[in-house]
Amino acid sequence: MPSDILDVPTVPAAPPGEPSRAAPRLVPRRRTGQWAAAVVLLALLALALVSVVRNPAFQWDVVADYFLTSAVLRGLGLTLWLTAVVMVLGFALGTLLAVLRLSGNPVLRGVGRGYVWLFRSTPILVQLLFWFNIGALYPVVLGVKTVDLLSPVAVAVLGLTLHEAAYAAEVVRGGILSVDKGQWEAAQALGLGAGRRLRRIVLPQAMRSIVPPAGNMLIGTLKGTSIVSVIAVNDLLYAVQLTYHRTYQVIPLLLVATLWYVLVTSALSVGQHYLERHYARGTAGAR
Repeated sequence: MPSDILDVPTVPAAPPGEPSRAAPRLVPRRRTGQWAAAVVLLALLALALVSVVRNPAFQWDVVADYFLTSAVLRGLGLTLWLTAVVMVLGFALGTLLAVLRLSGNPVLRGVGRGYVWLFRSTPILVQLLFWFNIGALYPVVLGVKTVDLLSPVAVAVLGLTLHEAAYAAEVVRGGILSVDKGQWEAAQALGLGAGRRLRRIVLPQAMRSIVPPAGNMLIGTLKGTSIVSVIAVNDLLYAVQLTYHRTYQVIPLLLVATLWYVLVTSALSVGQHYLERHYARGTAGAR
C-alpha cells in the first residue's frame, strides 16, 4: 500500500515465547488541504448563487411571466422538432458515408472522405447562409423558383443535416472499427451478405461505442439549432429575441431560453446515461 495513501505504524515482531502483538491499525492520511479547498469552493458557489438570486437586474419575476408563454413554447417545439429530424436524417446519411469510407472501392472511399472533409472544414453558419442564398446560383429548380422551394425551415433542415452527417459518419465509422474483425469473418462464414452482416452483427455491437459520442452530438445539435435564428426560423432563441425586441427586457428573456436549454439537455443527458448502460450490459464498465 503506498505510504502517501495510508500511514501504517510498524510493529516489531514479538520475541520467541511471548504472545504475538495486535495487528497494526490502518490510519487514513488526513487530507486537510483538499477539505479546505472544498469548503472555499462551496462558499464561493453559495455567494454566486445568492448574488444571482438576489440581484434585481435578473428580473426573475419577468422570467416567470414569460417562461410558459405560447410564443416561447412554440419556439421550443420547433427547436425539439429540428433536433429530432436533423439527428435522424444526419445519422442515416452519416451511416451511408461511413460505409463508403470503409469500402474497398477507392472511388466510393474518396467520395466519403471528400464529403466529410468539406463539411467539417466550413462553419455551420457559412453553410446555412450559403443554402439560404442558393437562389442566387440556381433561381429555378425543376420549374419551381428556389425561393418558393426552400423555406427558411427547409434551409435549416438541409443545412444542419448535411453538416451533422459529416460528424455522424466519423462516429459510426469509429464504432464499426471497434468491432473485432473476427465478428465479420464469423458472419461471413455463416453465409450472411454484406448488408445483413452490417445490420445484424456489426452495428448492434458497435452501438456501445457509438452511443456516447452520438449522445454528445444530440445535445450539441439541440444547442446548435439556435443558429437558425439568423435566417429567421422561429426557434426558441428567435422567439425570445422577437419578444425582447418589443419589450427591451433582454436579460430575463435570454434567461428564459437558457433555462429551457438547460432543462432539455439535462433530460437528454439522463436518457443518454440509461442508453449507454443498456448497450454496456455484460461489460466491466456497466453500472
